Amino acid sequence: MSSLEIVQVPVLRDNYLYLIHEPSSGVTAAIDPAVAPEVHETLTARGWTLTHILNTHHHSDHVGANLALKAATGCTIVGPSADRDRIPGIDIALSDGDRYAFGAAEAVVFDVPGHTRGHIAWWFAGSAALFCGDTVFSIGCGRLFEGTPAQMWRSISRLRDLPEDTRIYCAHEYTASNIRFALSIEPTLPALLARAAEVEELRAAEQPTVPSTIRAERAANPFFRADDPILQRAVGMEGSDPAAVFGEVRSRKDRF
Repeated sequence: MSSLEIVQVPVLRDNYLYLIHEPSSGVTAAIDPAVAPEVHETLTARGWTLTHILNTHHHSDHVGANLALKAATGCTIVGPSADRDRIPGIDIALSDGDRYAFGAAEAVVFDVPGHTRGHIAWWFAGSAALFCGDTVFSIGCGRLFEGTPAQMWRSISRLRDLPEDTRIYCAHEYTASNIRFALSIEPTLPALLARAAEVEELRAAEQPTVPSTIRAERAANPFFRADDPILQRAVGMEGSDPAAVFGEVRSRKDRF
């Protein structure tokens, strides 16, 4: 199975969009393109032609350039079936468990509601790459604008079960602020302290802190660990339903 070339493109204040290129076929996709100019600039620099847009959810900082890019390139827009009415220009709508051929590569689609009702994630197993939009961030997760804690916990739990070396290409540079919150709950957690030191060094060098990995998030992300007795004790909910623990942690983050 073909391995993808992946380019991370910072846009707006703290967004990342991604260009993925499958070299044997030449297909190229923009994942969650907020704006068009940076996409065109990167395509030109690489000598690539845009053939697809892959969306995770409907928010404007993820679909804002859909129509402009489609008008300029004729690309095919692929997004979530559960939210197809809010994905501008959508051509192909996919649901949980669907497999999508991208040249010689293949993506598996996960329905991951919580941040929005129709959010999906794209997992390219052959490239050990997960494009999860705003469901998971490094040491964080998305706000629950349209879903419940139970939904989001189920969604994150499914992604958490992917292979440990899977790289998490999330859509925002929120890691430093997420760490400040996580340390307010677990100030002595070794994995979190190690990640904090790493992130401080990266940001001082003006480098991105993502992608992360499933392994790293299992160790230090409080939103991955609502069933961990250590995290449960830290929030005074030992033995509680993990979805309730998750909801408590998310509520604390919203007020932080």
